[in-house]
Amino acid sequence: MSAVVTPPISERELVLTRLMSPPRAKLFRAWTEADLLKQWFAPRPLTTPVAELDVRAGGECRIVMRGPDGTEYPSNGIYLEIVRDERIVFTDAYGAGWIPTAKPFMTVIVTFADEGEGTRYTARALHWKAEDRAMHETMGFHEGWGRCADQLAEVVARL
Repeated sequence: MSAVVTPPISERELVLTRLMSPPRAKLFRAWTEADLLKQWFAPRPLTTPVAELDVRAGGECRIVMRGPDGTEYPSNGIYLEIVRDERIVFTDAYGAGWIPTAKPFMTVIVTFADEGEGTRYTARALHWKAEDRAMHETMGFHEGWGRCADQLAEVVARL
């Protein structure tokens, strides 16, 4: 797996792109099956004890990451678009019943595209405000999402 630099398309976007060996169908599966997602979604030493995924446009997702000290980091949202083996779009802007959340932070677009003998994996985090994007970058977006991409590749290699 190799890192590829993909420039953001706006000041409110963060992007992570990798060329990965696994086929896109396996990567998509690891994003959409709760038991697999729990194995890679949080950068170690964090864990993901909860992953409830209703993978369809309008379906809810509830993910909880847990730190070594027991602190939990919940993430709830709605899937906006699902294209099998190609694209997953979700946002924290809405909760159950399409109720707007108090503080929307981002929409995520994950794509899987055939490239050479492998897959170009791209995760785009689109933020409502440039300040949110800057905060997410300071929180360690590239390092954290990069470690998660490495963990994703490890999980998929075992499938």
